[in-house]
Amino acid sequence: MSPPSDTAAPKPIRVLVADDHPLMREGIAAAVDAHAGLEVVATAADGREALEEFLRHRPDICLIDLQMPLMSGLEAISAIRSLVSTARIIVLTTYKGDVQIARAIQAGASGYLLKSMLRTSLIDAIFKVHGGAVEIPLEVAQTLATYAVSDTLSAREIEVLRFVAIGNSNKLVGAALNITEETVKAHMSTILSKLGANDRTHAVTIAIRRGIIEP
Repeated sequence: MSPPSDTAAPKPIRVLVADDHPLMREGIAAAVDAHAGLEVVATAADGREALEEFLRHRPDICLIDLQMPLMSGLEAISAIRSLVSTARIIVLTTYKGDVQIARAIQAGASGYLLKSMLRTSLIDAIFKVHGGAVEIPLEVAQTLATYAVSDTLSAREIEVLRFVAIGNSNKLVGAALNITEETVKAHMSTILSKLGANDRTHAVTIAIRRGIIEP
């Protein structure tokens, strides 16, 4: 009979899962819990709940969806990182636009995974980020690199494009933003140039694809 070991088993990595879709949230939690080295300590259905559960449990890793009600994933990431600068967060999303990726990283995310990658990459990403690495898959990194030198839209240009995206004319956009119709036209001209778009519809399509505005 071998003597008892003095070496305690390593503690599992404690994980928070935040996603507003119940089936996705439960599926991710089940996949994480199925690994012997991981433990889901909390789940959340929106950004505000994610922040609350983080403060309650102080998990080692947070898995956070970007698009959630009450408080977005980006807002939750910023709030968590402002409270605990060492918090390690991995974004899980269906959006692969470069602007969304850049915003998440700027907010403090240490990893960015598309949900289509979860089956093959999630567990490995958790261990890497827990170990201090930044996990940006090649596909995501290539998207960032593609637009690295492109001009960014100003806050006002994004406002104009959001109103255009829901079908407003230049006159209505101007009225909503308290600017002249000519100013709206000037903004649209700059937007088309920066995005390399042919027309308003094309500009909106590009902006949604890149994550500049939400669909």
